[in-house]
Amino acid sequence: MRPPPLARPRDTGRVMSEESTTPDLVELVRRLDEAANRRDFDAAVSFYAPDAVWEGRASGMTFEGRTAIRGFFEDMSVAYEEFEWQPEEILDLGNGVTVDVACASGRPVGSTGQVEFRLAIVAVWEEGLIVRATGYGDIDEARAAAERLAEERAQADV
Repeated sequence: MRPPPLARPRDTGRVMSEESTTPDLVELVRRLDEAANRRDFDAAVSFYAPDAVWEGRASGMTFEGRTAIRGFFEDMSVAYEEFEWQPEEILDLGNGVTVDVACASGRPVGSTGQVEFRLAIVAVWEEGLIVRATGYGDIDEARAAAERLAEERAQADV
């Protein structure tokens, strides 16, 4: 009985060079949303650059750096016994700009009532990480801001 022939090395260079090295930002936003729903804040902040900025337009609050952003996520979550972030629409507008429109709902601690609100987060991504995220209570304002930002970033690349 003869031993099986040795496998030839595969030529993957051609295939790999055709693959995109650009991250799928919509998929990254989905994974971030899933981590937030699990209250896995380590995973959630791993999508942010170390010096990222998170700004709440309605609240006027700004958080700089992963540690501050993680603290914000934790502080928000302790107010709720149950909380869910349900994405309605995730858009990649190009040039590293995404919009995540979601319905957030939860039951505050010690309450039988339910709180529900819609929110849009406009994020700017560089090298697969969020460098700036801005939360908007007004969805139309968020979309308009995101479109302007994507256009500005496109023109800056020209």
